[in-house]
Amino acid sequence: MDIKKIKILLKNYKKGIIQEKDFIENLKLFPYIDINFAKIDTHRSLRFGFPEIVYGKGKSLSYLKEIIKTILKQHSNILITKVEKEVAEEIKKEFPNILYFPLAKIITLKKPKIKNKKYICVLSAGTSDMSIAEEASLTCEILGNRVERVYDVGVAGLHRVLSHISVLRKASCLIVVAGMEGALPSVVGGIVDKPVIGVPTSIGYGTNFYGISALLTMLNSCTPNVVVVNIDNGFGAGFFASLICK
Repeated sequence: MDIKKIKILLKNYKKGIIQEKDFIENLKLFPYIDINFAKIDTHRSLRFGFPEIVYGKGKSLSYLKEIIKTILKQHSNILITKVEKEVAEEIKKEFPNILYFPLAKIITLKKPKIKNKKYICVLSAGTSDMSIAEEASLTCEILGNRVERVYDVGVAGLHRVLSHISVLRKASCLIVVAGMEGALPSVVGGIVDKPVIGVPTSIGYGTNFYGISALLTMLNSCTPNVVVVNIDNGFGAGFFASLICK
């Protein structure tokens, strides 16, 4: 249920097109729809302007299909994260109009046309971090934001990120994705005056501890404009950046 649908309901009720009982029946969808194995939050779009976003990993194919079907009855778009290619291909058989982005592992229905001149800058330290960076970038774009991508600019070669300094400084906020030791967000935070969202990834050798080392580095950043989301949480960074730009 979104604001547009509520306005249509109210107009139809006032004009006598629908009866009071039908109006109330529609409002029963607040605040969620219970489909036994999941409770779809129909109130989410009223708060954030986009329906509930679904974490796809660990959910069965049948569950995902039912969730998609339920959401699309109420909304014109969906966003599902952490979806493997094989699962996406099966979903596409039943929902041929969906878009799947294999690098980001994201399913959606449509990407909005971006008219805003302001943008979010998404950086990745290495090519291996690009999957999480793309999850963040696409989340921002699906939520209506313009994105500038600056990939493979890690601290092992600082001249690479410095060559993009004008793009970084003009951004409304920045998302910095890094594995290994996770030092890039501090570097970026030190050269811009905008919010920087650090995203640690599980990319790295043994003592990276599947992202814990990168997470601790980012949490210990001495640059005060850096905040941190969870390991491999590109979606969380993209959503939070969208709220900042809103």
